[in-house]
Amino acid sequence: MTANTPPKRIIVAISGASGAVYGVRLLQVLRDVKGVQTHLTVSEAGWLNIQQELDQSREQVEALADVVHPVRNVGAALASGSFQCDGMVVAPCSMRTLAAVAHGLSDNLITRAADVMLKERRRLILMVRETPLNLAHLRNMTSVTEMGGIIFPPLPAFYQKPQSIAEMVDHTVSRVVDLLGLPQSSSPRWAGLP
Repeated sequence: MTANTPPKRIIVAISGASGAVYGVRLLQVLRDVKGVQTHLTVSEAGWLNIQQELDQSREQVEALADVVHPVRNVGAALASGSFQCDGMVVAPCSMRTLAAVAHGLSDNLITRAADVMLKERRRLILMVRETPLNLAHLRNMTSVTEMGGIIFPPLPAFYQKPQSIAEMVDHTVSRVVDLLGLPQSSSPRWAGLP
């Protein structure tokens, strides 16, 4: 990367599903990727989950991002297709957020930015969190997939024999970083069976 090369802009959105650790860890990992600028937006329920699940303050999480956008500011740069962006990850993605994206309901900055990603044919990754899934959930996932989005439930992989929850989270986040086309070294790659 040269001095004139613009940074790769990645939007990280945290919605109100359980699993705030994925969004926060993604921000931490992206801070170490040279040439990446992160833009953060968090729903009201997302902030509640961050506090409940991670015992982290708003200030601590916001400090991980290069730019923070209030979720109600639908006039933010992220709301326009003219904002050059290389990818967006909703981590975690609630079923409410999934439904809004699937139906084009741009009622906050998360869903508007996701709509922009789809209309501009840019990378959108939704780390959907719910189980069991009902038919509405499945149809909404199909709809987003047909529009070009990637549905990425944060399911743990056990073939690497993780020793902690942190290792499982890192493996999932590293897969997301791969999908963004960025370098990562937070999780070892599968080398195949001997």
